[in-house]
Amino acid sequence: MIEPSKGSERASSIRTTPAILQHAAREFADTEAVVTESVRWTFAELEARCAQAGRAFVRAGVAPGDRVAIWAPNVPEWIVAQFGAHLAGAVVVPMNTRFKRDEAVDIVARSGARVVCCVHDFVGNEYVDSLVEAADAGDLSGVERIVVLQGPTPAVAETNVRFESWADFLASGDDPSVPLPDVGEEDLSDIIYTSGTTGRPKGVMATHAQTIEVFTVWSDIVGLRHGDRYLIVNPFFHTFGYKAGILACTIRGATMVPEPIFDVPTVLRRVAEEAISALPGPPTLFLSILDHPDRDSFDLSSLRLAVTGAAVVPVEMIKRMRSELTFATILTAYGLTESTGTVTMCRAEDSAETISRTSGRAIPDVEVRIFDDADQELPTGESGEIVVRGYNVMHGYLDDPAATSEAIDADGWLHTGDIGVMDADGNVTITDRKKDMMIVGGFNAYPAEIENTLHEHEAIAQCAVVGMADDRLGEVGHAFIVPRSGATVDADEVISWCRERMANYKVPRAVHVVDALPMNASGKVLKFELRATGH
Repeated sequence: MIEPSKGSERASSIRTTPAILQHAAREFADTEAVVTESVRWTFAELEARCAQAGRAFVRAGVAPGDRVAIWAPNVPEWIVAQFGAHLAGAVVVPMNTRFKRDEAVDIVARSGARVVCCVHDFVGNEYVDSLVEAADAGDLSGVERIVVLQGPTPAVAETNVRFESWADFLASGDDPSVPLPDVGEEDLSDIIYTSGTTGRPKGVMATHAQTIEVFTVWSDIVGLRHGDRYLIVNPFFHTFGYKAGILACTIRGATMVPEPIFDVPTVLRRVAEEAISALPGPPTLFLSILDHPDRDSFDLSSLRLAVTGAAVVPVEMIKRMRSELTFATILTAYGLTESTGTVTMCRAEDSAETISRTSGRAIPDVEVRIFDDADQELPTGESGEIVVRGYNVMHGYLDDPAATSEAIDADGWLHTGDIGVMDADGNVTITDRKKDMMIVGGFNAYPAEIENTLHEHEAIAQCAVVGMADDRLGEVGHAFIVPRSGATVDADEVISWCRERMANYKVPRAVHVVDALPMNASGKVLKFELRATGH
């Protein structure tokens, strides 16, 4: 067993997101906090805007413990809405920007959100139209207000939901005498939804203290520092963009440069224009940069720090990042939403082979072990389920005690569902996924959830979705479909049908029509046989 490493620099006494924001406003007042094509805010200016938003949430009736959902891409208003909601004592519910109407409404309803902050639309997804439709249908019964962060605000009548522009909403927080509540370190900071093997998203609850503690440690290990300029390509709705991005930058006094869409020419231009030094992201990001034909026409010499993971990391990519670019620190890490985003991390001194072939070792004061199916610890080098215990383990799934007790055993071990091997130094290598999850371009996709939707198609009798290797995205879904008797299944039609009903990364990239699915004696689909077909 590898004992938990001890951290000399665990999180400080500043253990809530309002506290780290206020600390940043004092310590890094004149440092640029948020930079986009149209915005340049210092930390002092960011704190003032967030305090105004906090007062606006209070004026809107938001009380400590209430939920505020944010459905928007990486825009400055997301940051202000998140800190503003926290200053009002609310719990933030980040929502995937790829969600379609029904997916979004489900999360809003089950989280109990009273306020939804959204943009009008993003990459063809009409958020406001979807919410207007849902409000008209009575599907937003718990929502009192929808605040449109960017874009036109609809004039909606005959509904109990109020639609309001961001400017009007903020104006209601102009009065500095409106008191903001005290926020405790053990208060919930967020509920982030993640899918499971049943296919139904579950709300992972995390507190302010564990969030700030984990990402103070994360920042220590990666070496993020005051003055770094951090291009945040990872989406804010994900822990990588929200916690390892917004919160880590605020903790360290690093400048946030958010990008709503990953586009290689735009990323290269922004790196050159803003002297970006920190660029975390999935391996696809770095491979795309390394192989872009116009890379040498941009000044990328400011790049210093890279953090990656979430997919297979080619060792050659790590070597090229060091030799062809100027990265001095390249780290890989492993985590899941249920572990506040982080379980293990490589260290700056690790070799390219260690960084590529492992996900590093436990973060300070966290235990990581490998268990067999009987929950007994396995010796070094043997493959089993990765389990974790420590301050980073979630407080549970919202309104789902059965799923919580299934994930966290009586001894406090979080069963990750991931299969791995630990070496003598404690480095963990992920070898398989017990939960059958796919990682599509850095996004987690769950076959069971996709299959549940496919079964609603009138021509489909049976289906199975498996992950297949893909040069660009790392892995994509392939759907194997048995048609209903007398029905005809057209692959292109099924893919188009899926695009209307689920986020793009969940949509199968290929549909294979088969006479029957391979099954074992218990009636379980043998997905390894489907993968072996080589489609």
